[in-house]
Amino acid sequence: MSSPLANPRFLPAGDTAVVVEFGDAIDQRLNSRVLAFDARLARADIPGINETIPTYRSLLVVYDPEVTGQGELVTRLQAALDDESDMAETVGRRWTLPVVYGGPFGEDLSAVAVHHGLSEGEVIDRHATGDYRVYMIGFQPGFAYLGGLDPSLETPRRADPRPKVPAGSIAIGGGQTAVFSVEGPSGWHLLGRTPVRVFDLARVSPFLLAAGDRVRLRPVPADAWEPLVRRVEAGDILAEEEPRS
Repeated sequence: MSSPLANPRFLPAGDTAVVVEFGDAIDQRLNSRVLAFDARLARADIPGINETIPTYRSLLVVYDPEVTGQGELVTRLQAALDDESDMAETVGRRWTLPVVYGGPFGEDLSAVAVHHGLSEGEVIDRHATGDYRVYMIGFQPGFAYLGGLDPSLETPRRADPRPKVPAGSIAIGGGQTAVFSVEGPSGWHLLGRTPVRVFDLARVSPFLLAAGDRVRLRPVPADAWEPLVRRVEAGDILAEEEPRS
């Protein structure tokens, strides 16, 4: 297994961004370093930084070249890395999302069960008992990449990607699972769907989930779908946020 880099690398990304690369693996400790550094930069308020975008293993730092040069920025970023006095990741929120598994909501549940020699119920149980970490947001606005999939459910992506996957779809691809934020193409396997809108421009904060959050999935019956959708349409976020201790 790959390990975090002893000394993070600074890689130019055009003339308005720098990638701070911490390693090359999907690893919770590595991702924690990325998010801790992201939180540090937010507190540091370095002149010229317009945006930071955390990924599994790196942080993209977007800057204004009229305010700071790339060399000057890298020097400041290195100094922020060298001082580890407050390099602690901000504790994320914990969410529970209702999910209808199988049937028209999860068209690939049966195929995934057959692939692993399991019953559909066993796939649901193993998938829904996961304590998932949001590693990053990407691909689509608000699309959450979740780590923590039961290894027994790891499944290669479909050979024939679908041109359209509904928003709210709960899917697996390789060793990851995800919550689709908007309709779009995908080769991931569809296990179920949640009525929760993880991306909603009508909200003050359009993205419900953020990197570092934790997600649990709660199976609900198919006949609960329409009542839950009506609640969402009436303005109910529906996702249950666990109080912080």
